[in-house]
Amino acid sequence: MANTYLTRTPSSAGNRKTWTWSAWFKRSKLNSFQRLIEAGADTSNRSYISLKSDNKIEVTHKDSNVEVANLTTTALFRDVSAWYHIVVAVNTTHPTGSARVNIYINGVQETSFSTSTDPAQNLDFDFNSTNPHYISRSVNTANYFDGSMSHIHFIDGTAYDATAFGETDATTGEWVGKTSPSVTYGTNGFFI
Repeated sequence: MANTYLTRTPSSAGNRKTWTWSAWFKRSKLNSFQRLIEAGADTSNRSYISLKSDNKIEVTHKDSNVEVANLTTTALFRDVSAWYHIVVAVNTTHPTGSARVNIYINGVQETSFSTSTDPAQNLDFDFNSTNPHYISRSVNTANYFDGSMSHIHFIDGTAYDATAFGETDATTGEWVGKTSPSVTYGTNGFFI
């Protein structure tokens, strides 16, 4: 639904440098800006994963309204009949800038970006902070996700790749979810 969301405010901070978000989503509406997940104090200081109005996926962190990290895919995600599996794995302690944020769609790592601003080493994202976290909405009560989501995993303290949550079916060759992934959720992690 276009105006439903979940929210949680952690009582204590977890690992803001290393985390993973995994979810299956199916779009109902194209060509509109839609938030998959966001955490932050306000619109100037926040982190989010979004579907942009041009149907690309972006991972962004803003400090004082400056995008200090932003990866926007070149690929477009426009199939409203398909389920997509997204994994965003962040480890800003990594010495190589381009290895600090990894985006996987249906088990394949995205390597082509229309915007690529790598986070500084040891950057703290707002995920795992004590600020509100929203699934399917932004902090300013806008940009609702229009579609369905399933098997949402948020991991505090570990950057997992897509194979932790899915695998290729040997018979069909399709990417499918693992019903019981072997992951450690950490302090603020969860599964929905």
